[in-house]
This record gives sequence, structure tokens and C-alpha cells, in this order.
Amino acid sequence: MTLPPEYLEYRRRRYGMDHDRYAWSMLHRRKPVRWPNGARIALWVVVALEWFPLDTKGKPFKPPGALVTAYPDLRHYTLRDYGNRVGIFRVMRALERFGIRPSVAINAAVAVRYPSLVESCVGRGWEAVGHGLDMDHLHHGGLPKEEERKLVEESLAILRRVSGQKVRGWLSPARSESFSTLDLVASAGIDYVCDWVNDDMPYAMRTEARAIHSLPLSNDIDDVTILVQNRHSEDAFAEQVSDQFDLLYKEAETQGGRLMTLSLHPWAIGQPYRIGALERALQHISSHRDVWAATGAEIVDAFAAQA
Repeated sequence: MTLPPEYLEYRRRRYGMDHDRYAWSMLHRRKPVRWPNGARIALWVVVALEWFPLDTKGKPFKPPGALVTAYPDLRHYTLRDYGNRVGIFRVMRALERFGIRPSVAINAAVAVRYPSLVESCVGRGWEAVGHGLDMDHLHHGGLPKEEERKLVEESLAILRRVSGQKVRGWLSPARSESFSTLDLVASAGIDYVCDWVNDDMPYAMRTEARAIHSLPLSNDIDDVTILVQNRHSEDAFAEQVSDQFDLLYKEAETQGGRLMTLSLHPWAIGQPYRIGALERALQHISSHRDVWAATGAEIVDAFAAQA
């Protein structure tokens, strides 16, 4: 059977992108970016504080780290809880050792249940980033826009109240968005989003409300991806993070500043047998000159000032 000609018709077929969210460009052809004090690398660490409900519905899909066995899945629920009760403090000590102030993506449910934990993060100078209501309320195309608007506004209102911060960044639970998410978070005062992983540098995005930025948070250099999903060893985790840094550092020598991101989940990397792998990777990074460890908001501001 021959396909009809209209099968190949697509009204957005053109050179570049098939949407208007951002301008198409190739990284190596862009104007070089200069980070503060001539740094080659802007190091952005993001720690995720998540809450997985014991009665997780998993619709429209189960996010990474979701509970897996029949209700009540206490084995996995308590492991996730371990991250917020124990593992996070190992991560805090490791980051403090190397003078790193991360951004911390916080489910609003964590802010409600563990306000003292949020206070500990804020007291260390960490930047709070919106991370939705909890890990069972995902943003997706089947979610009515007004229902999603309520999720965005409620979760940000809770986090802003508990943290005392403006909260300028947004990381969707499971990095899942609907076609309206960018417009809704921009209307709610968000300046940058972390869900789009299609670049090694920040870039401007268009929304119905105003311009914001994408700050790509690599999903490959993520402790859950490497250690839990890919089942790689702790030594492999440290090696992969170091390899990621080394290539970006080399590129920055001739192509301008680069962004190195590292996504951490305390229930995974905060285990006693794993925290040393994080420390080895951070030791490797910190042994290099011209590395600027910064929060997401600081990186976006430095980038936007040069746009």
C-alpha cells in the first residue's frame, strides 16, 4: 500500500526547530560566555528532596525512584525517607567540604513534613528550587490546564513560605511537563526551568507570560541514573562525573565558559558506601583552577547579563 502524499505533510516542517519556545542554534557557533572571575566551568549541583506517597498511584507513569511492590511498600518508602532523614546530612557535609552551595529541588510535601530540613538547607545558603507538590503529582499532557495551574501555584506558595526565598527555579517531578508547564511556571514568577536537557549551556525560552531561561540539568550525570537505573558501580559513578568535567573543562579552554551539572538524591548517594564516590568526584573537580561553584539563579543571572 502506497502512503498518501499528505502523510508527509507537517505544517511546522522547516529549518531549525518545529516549535517557537527558543531560537535554534549550534553551541560551537554561539558567542563565548565568560563566567565571573574568568572561570572556565560553572559548577551547578542540584540536590533533590522528594516525597513518594505510600499510596502512590503512578499515573500517567511511575517516576524514577517510585515505589514498586504491593501496598504498603515499606521497603522502598523507608529507603526514600532515609534520604531525607540521614543521607542528606552526609551530602551536606560533602558539599561543605568543597565549598559548594547547591540548588535544592524540594517537593512541597517535604517542606510541609520536614520544615526543619528546609531551614537547614536555607541556613547553609542553598537555593530552593520548586519541585512540584510530590512525586505522585506529575505534570503531563493529559492534565487539565487549570488543574496544573493549581499544582504549580500551591507547591510554590508552600515552598516560598517555608523557605523564605523568592524561588526562581523549577524542576518538574520526573522532569515531566505538559505543553502548558512553561507558561504556568513563568506566570508564577519562575525565572528558569531545569527539565530540558538538550544543551550544555543555558538558553532563553519564550512563554506566554515572559521570557525565561532553560538551565539544562543533565539526566545522564545523575546518581539515580548511574547507580540505580544503570546499576553501575560507585567507582564508575566517580569516573563518569570526572570524565564529564574533564571534557567540558577542555572545551572551555578555547570555546568559552561551560556548564557542569550534577544531580544528587540523598536516598541514593547518601548511603555510607556511596558518599565516598561523590567526594572523590568533587575532589577531582576542585583540584582544577577556574571552577565557579554557584546556584542556578547565580548562573542564570551571569548568563543573562551577557545575552
